[in-house]
Amino acid sequence: MHDKLGINLEDYVILGACNPPLAHQALEAEREIGLLLPCNVVVRADGPDATLVQALDPQVMVQLTGRDELRPVADEATRRLRAALDSLTA
Repeated sequence: MHDKLGINLEDYVILGACNPPLAHQALEAEREIGLLLPCNVVVRADGPDATLVQALDPQVMVQLTGRDELRPVADEATRRLRAALDSLTA
């Protein structure tokens, strides 16, 4: 933001975290799902001594599309994201 707009923000990083096999399964079920894939994880400062790590709930893919074929992909993505996030607080 600083280089493009001259705006200073707290430390803020968007990480690409797509799993290609899961993304492929989702795209096979619903071609338009690319916009909803839970591929980004945000890591940002939250004050001087705290860091937040956030990810979109993969179940949103199923909720917004109503496509039950996406549920196995969303369930597996949820399991993987939850394990990754839990490992940060362990």
